[in-house]
Amino acid sequence: MLTDRQLFLLQLLVNDYVVSAEPVGSRSIAKHDDVNFSPATIRNELADLEEMGYLEKTHLSSGRVPSEKGYRFYVDHLLSPVLLSDDEMGNIRYAYQKKFSETEELIRVTAQVLSEFTNYTAIMLGPELLEMKLKHIQLVKLNETQGVLIIVTDTGHVENRVVSFPESIKADDIEKIVNILNDKLKMVPLYQLQSRLNVEIASVLRAHVRDYERVMTLLKDSLTINDPEQIFYSGKSNMLSQPEFQDVDKIISLLNVLEGKEIVRELMSMPAKGLHIRIGRENKLNGIEDCSLITTTYSVGSEHLGTVAVIGPKRMAYPRVVTLIDMVSKLLTENLNKQE
Repeated sequence: MLTDRQLFLLQLLVNDYVVSAEPVGSRSIAKHDDVNFSPATIRNELADLEEMGYLEKTHLSSGRVPSEKGYRFYVDHLLSPVLLSDDEMGNIRYAYQKKFSETEELIRVTAQVLSEFTNYTAIMLGPELLEMKLKHIQLVKLNETQGVLIIVTDTGHVENRVVSFPESIKADDIEKIVNILNDKLKMVPLYQLQSRLNVEIASVLRAHVRDYERVMTLLKDSLTINDPEQIFYSGKSNMLSQPEFQDVDKIISLLNVLEGKEIVRELMSMPAKGLHIRIGRENKLNGIEDCSLITTTYSVGSEHLGTVAVIGPKRMAYPRVVTLIDMVSKLLTENLNKQE
């Protein structure tokens, strides 16, 4: 159990190290206006905190830095969200004032806001397409042989597919196809489209549409969902400005982790609700041993849609990031609900 003085000094040291990125010594801490202890007392307390595993030295003669255990204790027991300035609050809210036509646009804005205001890397895990439901389908003919199939989901996600029509297909056939699809497939989960197409749509199309077999081939190809999950990034280059990532090998290793979709999904496999923080080796992935990851979720109504994340150095400004990620996830959720 840490004493009140040890708690106070640990919090000061973490805060100082986050700002300076330099090991913190007892003399530096003694210069704080709210510190009434002598450098010798501070030195002894820091030595005790080091012995307990909360601090560590990078060199024998240097000051101290937080260990992963120290960061974990700080996050679990000493962290409290900070207040953003009025200008910051206004700028963030302004980013969400425009009318968004697509879910992806909202997600990209959120990633940009997070990376800009944290100066770290923002990662957004988009809605899982296979869990979405079909809202409606449009089929627009561009010329005699080509058109665009537009798939709109219940979450506002839009996919456009260029399709090639058989020459035998006429305008009235296209109208029939669209009406049949919207009648039979509305609010059907996307993962069920192919099976419903074969079971329910095929017989109806056979009875009402010319060149039935080629139309079925067109629809099967167009209604296939190839990428069931979307990942959006913003501020990857921000990590280059962090002192911890001046080493070329470190930054290459980190970027390789971020580029791997399967790795990112594993990295972001946090519990579905609430805010979660993984520090350093808690992430259990090579390449981000010197990073912390903060995640939360966004939703429409009671339905979880995706994940908001910020990745930065272990020497992260945790109170600020927690405040920002909580704020933007709520703004994202509010805007998604407006689209309903």
